[in-house]
Amino acid sequence: MAGESQIPTQAAVKRRFAVSLALFYSAFFAVLGTHMPFFPVWLKAIGIDAAWIGLINALPAITRFTTLPQVAAFAEKRHAIRAGIMVSVLATAIGFAAVGLQQQPLALFLIYALTCMMWTPTMPLTDAYALRGVARYGLDYGPLRLWGSAAFAAGSLACGYLVDSIAARDLIWVIVAWALVAVLASLRLQPLDDLRRRTTETHAGKALLHDAGFWAVIASAALIQSSHIAFYTFSAITWQLHGYGGLTIAGLWTLGVIAEIVVFALSPRFSLHPSSLMAIGGLSAVVRWIVTASEPSLPLLAIVQLGHGLSFGLTMVGTMNLLVQRVSSHQIARGQGYYAACNGLLGATTSIASGAIYARIGEGLYYVMAAMAAAGALVIWSARHRLKAHPHSEGEGG
Repeated sequence: MAGESQIPTQAAVKRRFAVSLALFYSAFFAVLGTHMPFFPVWLKAIGIDAAWIGLINALPAITRFTTLPQVAAFAEKRHAIRAGIMVSVLATAIGFAAVGLQQQPLALFLIYALTCMMWTPTMPLTDAYALRGVARYGLDYGPLRLWGSAAFAAGSLACGYLVDSIAARDLIWVIVAWALVAVLASLRLQPLDDLRRRTTETHAGKALLHDAGFWAVIASAALIQSSHIAFYTFSAITWQLHGYGGLTIAGLWTLGVIAEIVVFALSPRFSLHPSSLMAIGGLSAVVRWIVTASEPSLPLLAIVQLGHGLSFGLTMVGTMNLLVQRVSSHQIARGQGYYAACNGLLGATTSIASGAIYARIGEGLYYVMAAMAAAGALVIWSARHRLKAHPHSEGEGG
């Protein structure tokens, strides 16, 4: 009887974990869904010029390869991932509120930099927490994470609706409000038993650093994904100049997220080699940016936005599958770290450069992004035989 009495208790704990994590993913991605498309609009509304906008929007990417690894490692070393999430989102909410009180570019830049130092580690910390719970309770990661993508779209749509109802100078407070919701959601996250990390070899990363195939994967992914930076930073501003309202802008962003969700959902059925998926993703980005640069009509722009499922989603699926194949299990965290750092470095550089380029040639910037995506597709296509012929095996020891 004692064993039977424990079953509903365990099921209830499992359910609470799943619900609380899904709620937090939803709240956190709602922040992203309002911040990504409309933070540049707010910056423009308070008088920040295009060069400063590009510089300020580079800060999240910069912190991904500078302070993020240190914050995440500190939380893991202290076996305080859940506490780290709570502190991170609370600091994020406070930071965005402080940003909202600024109008001078330099002061805004410095406060936003401090905010990003605590904000960007939230996602990897949350994924680490989620994967520990998945392993403990036998859950599936996908259905939990899917709520985040859905909330991103919902947050973007809600903010787009508000753009037509409130002054653009007040958009920052919508972001702050969602950040406060994320703080409340973090308080519901369930404690998990600490999992002590096994000691790893001192030189565990040397094999990766000398693996040309591995570097081809992360270089290609960084080029293709960073080609989206101009879109993330200036699409909403450009569409406003073309006369599109906030709800239309949010709807265009939502189409891209929906396409991304569909690709992720169907990805287990893909039969092409991951390197081919990445190459297709890169070529799709080339087409997407060339069409976007030509100032397409709204119907064509909507179709182009659906291409996000290929340019972003398919590239991501191919990248993750290749990293799993190429990197041994005891080095996967290190491999992901190199991948995040490479993405952050190139993303930050691209964001800074895109501000200056946009100030000079406007939507011609998308042609530069198309060239980046083409370079990424070429890199992975050139390495396809190496990646197909020499996949990683555990017996090789990395």
